[in-house]
Parts: sequence; C-alpha cells; structure tokens
Amino acid sequence: MTENVLEKETPTEEKSMESWTTSEKENSKKKYGVEIMIDNGTWEQVNTKECPNDASIIIYVVDGQTRYDLTRGQKAVSIFNMYYDKFRDGMKSINYGKGTYNPKTWGIEPPKTKKRK
Repeated sequence: MTENVLEKETPTEEKSMESWTTSEKENSKKKYGVEIMIDNGTWEQVNTKECPNDASIIIYVVDGQTRYDLTRGQKAVSIFNMYYDKFRDGMKSINYGKGTYNPKTWGIEPPKTKKRK
C-alpha cells in the first residue's frame, strides 16, 4: 500500500535584494541631483571602466550584507546626503569610480557615417 503524498508548496517570503525602489530612483534625480546607475551590484560590476569618469562607488551595509552602488552626481555632498538619509550608520565609504568616458558624451550614440562611393 503506497500512497502518493502531494507535497504542499508553502509560499516563502523572499526579501527583496533591491535597496532602492523605482520611485526612489526617480525622485533621487529631482531631490538630490543624483543618478543611481547600478544598484546593489558586485564589486566587478561597479569597478568597470565602461562608465563616465564622474561616477562614484558607494559602499554600504544593509542587514549585515555589504552592497555596492555606482552613482553619478554633480557634487559629492549631494551623494552623501542621499545615502545618509536612507542608510544612516550603514554607509561606509564613497570612492571615485574607474570610468574612462567623458560625462558630456555619456549615453549619446555616435553619428552614423555615410558610405563613400
């Protein structure tokens, strides 16, 4: 006598790994003048050279986990204010990014060249 026992799947609550909601990301541009480029990335993602040279690497701790963000802002003070308002004692450091692109040309597609006959 074997019975097939169906295992009930219990819904597990997964904690969101995102530190910033989409509304907070949009409001950060208006309120602080700061753009969050990479949210909760790995060290290799935020330490890339494929970003503008005015980007900053932010290191902070949430729930015992070290997290890394890549942000841009006109002033380091505004970046500090935004992260301090959100994380208080969890914020550890603000470092310069390793980007090599000119911020004026960041995000602009190069013009298409015409074919010569």
